Amino acid sequence: MKKFLIPVAIIVVLGIFLYTKAVGSYNQFVQTEEQVNGQWAEVETQYQRRADLIPNLVNTVKGYAEFEQETLTGVVEARAKATSMTIDPTNLTPEKLQQFQQAQDQLSGALSRLLVTVEKYPDLKANQNFLELQAQLEGTENRIAVARRNFNESVVAFNSNIRTFPNNIFAGWYGFETKGTFQASEGAENAPTVQF
Repeated sequence: MKKFLIPVAIIVVLGIFLYTKAVGSYNQFVQTEEQVNGQWAEVETQYQRRADLIPNLVNTVKGYAEFEQETLTGVVEARAKATSMTIDPTNLTPEKLQQFQQAQDQLSGALSRLLVTVEKYPDLKANQNFLELQAQLEGTENRIAVARRNFNESVVAFNSNIRTFPNNIFAGWYGFETKGTFQASEGAENAPTVQF
């Protein structure tokens, strides 16, 4: 009878261990995934802040009749495309994140062209409203960079958590998959040329 109890006790102990590990792993996956979702919401908030500043900036610039209409149109169209692109935080695949990033990069490029073109108009550069909007836009770009960095850090923590052994076994059971991170934009390794 005692020989029968030893294997049963071992099986029970292993069962309890596996159960607690499985439950603990699941809860840990959920917590880290929620951190990723929260950081993604912050990224979207900062991009929305930038999108909200753009109409004010464009309207301020429009007041100068000689300003290039093509540049303004490019900014407005890039903003429309960037704001129409949304990603469900539960489906942050590298491909979808890259599409989102490309739309945002197009908007950044259009804004850069706008700010470069503004250099030709000293009256506009001296306009207090324009200067305030430009400062807010620069601050928002910094906030976007911080939000993206925080998002990437939370994704790295989540991905590391679900890819390590034995968590990778439980992650597969529960259907947790790795998430994508923001990558540097194409050409970001080249420093911009400045001419005076």
